[in-house]
Amino acid sequence: MARVKRGVTSHAKHKKVFKAVKGHYGRRRNTIRIAKQSMEKAMQYAYRDRKNKKRSFRALWIQRINAAVRPFGLNYSKFIDGLAKAGIMVDRKVMSEIAIMEPAAFQAIVEKAKAALPKAA
Repeated sequence: MARVKRGVTSHAKHKKVFKAVKGHYGRRRNTIRIAKQSMEKAMQYAYRDRKNKKRSFRALWIQRINAAVRPFGLNYSKFIDGLAKAGIMVDRKVMSEIAIMEPAAFQAIVEKAKAALPKAA
């Protein structure tokens, strides 16, 4: 039986790892054992943070909306309640963009949401 030489395969695998850890510091980028560990950890962080990114952006949109409705005498939760009661279905991302780019349109939306809320005694 012929002997199997695996240098080509190993080299290709190592190249893939080294390409992934390009930019890491010290032995994390040029020693295969440590580079592999570094790459695996980096991939774990990347997976986790793809989920967290969605969370962070939603929080940002909420903060922007809250800041935009304050001058109209509302807070975020009352504004969202008013939107629901008025039957206005706009997601938070679009709402924050409207608040920044189109202040007049946003004011009209706020007025509709305010009108849908019950008057406080």
